[in-house]
Amino acid sequence: MKKERGIFSVASKNQTTAVKNQDSPNYFYEFIKGIIKENPTLVGLLGMCPTLAVTATVKGSLGMGLATMFVLICSNLFISLIKNIVPKSVRLPSYIVIIAGFVTIVKLILARFLPPVSELLGVYLDLITVNCIILGRAEIFASKNKPLESVLDGAGMGLGFTLALFLMGTLREIIGAGSWFGIDIPFITNPVTIISRPAGGFFTLGIIIAIVGIITNKKPKSDFGCANCPSRDNCPSAEKGGNK
Repeated sequence: MKKERGIFSVASKNQTTAVKNQDSPNYFYEFIKGIIKENPTLVGLLGMCPTLAVTATVKGSLGMGLATMFVLICSNLFISLIKNIVPKSVRLPSYIVIIAGFVTIVKLILARFLPPVSELLGVYLDLITVNCIILGRAEIFASKNKPLESVLDGAGMGLGFTLALFLMGTLREIIGAGSWFGIDIPFITNPVTIISRPAGGFFTLGIIIAIVGIITNKKPKSDFGCANCPSRDNCPSAEKGGNK
């Protein structure tokens, strides 16, 4: 009997440990998921406005990416800290006010220390406030998770967004203008100027999305709805029944 009790106690301890390991967050995954697997721009197809508007140059791409990354991290942290205080009826308006506050901080910093970047980004800095990447992460992730996880999620998504913009800006500036960071490339004498224009932005983005889809082996799902949505566990609509 003692041996049997010992076996059962060891088994129960192992089960408890397994449950704890399943429940414990994977901080590394929370950070890297937004770089390729769940890249908000190249996989989620979010934030298309700045992606197409400011990526004619590398400077504009990096400026927008880093500014968005700062706002993502700060807003995710703040929203995660107050998630149990804000009433559900004013949740989204409060998120927008918080995000707008951090966007204002970014604008002031850029205007004071990097005026050329501030002028280059122009009105698109203000549009960070309604960037669907930031609002989406606030609603889907930060409002339902702890501060550290929310910060890592914001950093990973922001980094993925920045890398996507940097890649777009690099390709468009090199091919379309024959330069990189404003420095002329000697062996490119006849740049394809259409690439640095809006039509070239769509073309470049489409090519990059196709390549990322091949790398990640991402295939369209035959069935759509809440049951197949990767965010269904954190979605209020799915909790109510949604579209099964």
